[in-house]
Amino acid sequence: MRKRTHEIRDPIHTFIRVDSDEREAVDSRAVQRLRHIQQLGMSHLVYPGATHKRFEHSLGVMELAGRVFDVITRLENVRHESVRQMVPADDKLHYWRRVLRMAALFHDVGHLPFSHAAERELLPSGWDHERLTVEIIRSQEMVKVWEAMTPPLRWLDIVKLAVEPEKRKRYVEAGALPPEVKSITDWETILNELIVGDAFGVDRMDYLLRDSHHAGVAYGRFDHYRLIDTLRILPKEHEESQEPALGVEEGGLHSAEALLLARYFMYTQVYFHPVRKVYDVHLKDFLAMWLKAQHEDGKFPTAVNDHLDLTDNEVMAAILKAAREPKNAGYDAARRIVEHDHFHLLYKRNPTDAGVNRAAAEAVYEAACERFGSDNVRRDERPAEGEGPNFPVLTGDQRVESSLRISDVLLKIPPASFDFVFVPGSLFEDAEKWLRDEKPKIIQSKETEETDGSTTP
Repeated sequence: MRKRTHEIRDPIHTFIRVDSDEREAVDSRAVQRLRHIQQLGMSHLVYPGATHKRFEHSLGVMELAGRVFDVITRLENVRHESVRQMVPADDKLHYWRRVLRMAALFHDVGHLPFSHAAERELLPSGWDHERLTVEIIRSQEMVKVWEAMTPPLRWLDIVKLAVEPEKRKRYVEAGALPPEVKSITDWETILNELIVGDAFGVDRMDYLLRDSHHAGVAYGRFDHYRLIDTLRILPKEHEESQEPALGVEEGGLHSAEALLLARYFMYTQVYFHPVRKVYDVHLKDFLAMWLKAQHEDGKFPTAVNDHLDLTDNEVMAAILKAAREPKNAGYDAARRIVEHDHFHLLYKRNPTDAGVNRAAAEAVYEAACERFGSDNVRRDERPAEGEGPNFPVLTGDQRVESSLRISDVLLKIPPASFDFVFVPGSLFEDAEKWLRDEKPKIIQSKETEETDGSTTP
């Protein structure tokens, strides 16, 4: 007799369990390809232990999705009438639990080699890894898997839960998805939020725990057991609305705060580490030249089969080959990666300079390009985005309050951002001295100049 439940050992969740239907999806080309896609790009060049792949992350997201689903649909946890009316009957719950787990498993299958490093610049206009994910979920190969499950799954339902709402709308407008996925039910919105949500998305929960573990840092740890046990679907009574949202009981608020603090610290200390970011810059430079040598448009392919054939292995082999001969396309960027001869951090945005000129980093970058040549200067940035997450909290006296009203911690977590300017190590000492001498004049705000008619000497 064929085994119905399969256990997979995992360093974060101990065991990840799948049934035989789900194993067919795990064994698909799309998911198995993720064994060859680094979760953190080239972070292993800074954190040697960070060699984990998107495969185990995707399994972890699926596992957490199932755990959260079981908690929020448990009868004793569905207390509000508006929520009881929204949660499907028992005969439908099994279907949606399976859809949710498959959406969680497949949410990353569209990632390019080395993940996020060059997605925006090196895919054709209108494409990103989420759109590639949609194309894979709806491919004939995967539709056969969905239809063979018990009960059979609709690929449209999987897409609804796997992709962020704004991107779904964009794909509908581009003709890549039918109009029916543009607006979804409250129930489907909750399940989508459960995977990709800013506050309690299980994608975030898993990558913080997993990346922290493999990078060898403590920043990403939080009590996810307590948090999951206290998650609830709650009406937004604090907004005078019965529209449901994923929230938390007051007893789990500290765990929610710890999650969001963990995210802030992982971004500022690991994901935005300047050496990690500059290796992404070198990788991007190499890929641009390597792809240009292979394809006229210089972009990654978007056909499903071509995408599935391309992993970190092919790119790394190309980098090693390019680094051997100066005549090879992408030689300098490849050599810098292979020989660990990365650009050095010349300048990073800081509050003092931003008080003089909000575009101080841009001013330094432009001045450095003029002084040392644009080939010798790189800039990488991520602006501050969004506000603290506003989610419902069920208080001890059964009121529903805004998280931002009852948590001082959430109000004080700043958005994570950076703005870096880099130069080669061979120029670093000269560039550092030049910037030290010239910075006051460089960052002088043009607005100030126009206001007082003067410039800093």
